Amino acid sequence: MKKRLGFLAIAVLSVGLLFGCGDSKDDTANNTDKGKIVVGLDDSFPPMGFKDEDGELVGFDIDLAKEVAKEMDMEVEFKPQDWDGIVLSLNKGDIDVIWNGFTITEERKKEVNFTDAYLDNRQVLVVKEDSEYEKQEDLDGKTLGIQLGSSAEKALNAHEDFKSNLKEVKSYSNNVEALMDLDAGRVDTVLVDEIVAKYFIAKKDGHYKVLDQDLGKEEYGVGVSKDNEELLEKLNTALEKVKNSEEGKKISEEWFTEDILAK
Repeated sequence: MKKRLGFLAIAVLSVGLLFGCGDSKDDTANNTDKGKIVVGLDDSFPPMGFKDEDGELVGFDIDLAKEVAKEMDMEVEFKPQDWDGIVLSLNKGDIDVIWNGFTITEERKKEVNFTDAYLDNRQVLVVKEDSEYEKQEDLDGKTLGIQLGSSAEKALNAHEDFKSNLKEVKSYSNNVEALMDLDAGRVDTVLVDEIVAKYFIAKKDGHYKVLDQDLGKEEYGVGVSKDNEELLEKLNTALEKVKNSEEGKKISEEWFTEDILAK
């Protein structure tokens, strides 16, 4: 009898462990069923998502996500992530969506689903306003700064002729650090999203300029797990409404002085 009870206890314990191992992912995966979307983002990516002087999370994508969640009659929670591992966090179920200037690429489409695009973007070269650089060729033998794991990094790797003529490529954890080194003269240019460049040029009038040539055009979308088609459909419906609304226009104008939402 004791032996039989022992086997029964082991079986019950094994089942408990089996279900316990899945609790974390199941709870997060069901967030949308509970009326909440958990947004994964890089909180050092102005103007899309960053902390202001008071430590509050602000940004264009923050405001847009709140408005879309409101349209869906859902709550939204923002969960900062290490950008290099953000796709893994999505597929593990730690977050429900990636919403932070997330460029739509064929490579990423293999791992996540994307909503329809909500912003058009380019990869541009930012230099100091008083520099002598006017075109890409002027940067031969110079040092370029770039955010590690960004779409700018992928764009640079796709332009091997330009990259091979550089003296050095310095990687940074975020664009703010790269631009700080540009200010300090430790790099000669920073390859960055045009959306980001526009924000900093507006913020520091007469401090930066953008070279005419770009390293590729792209679009921003919201990344959703391939296992969550229902959320993808709901997001697309709500996003379309907000993009064409007065509130969407107001959010865009607040951050970029014009309505740049993709229609």
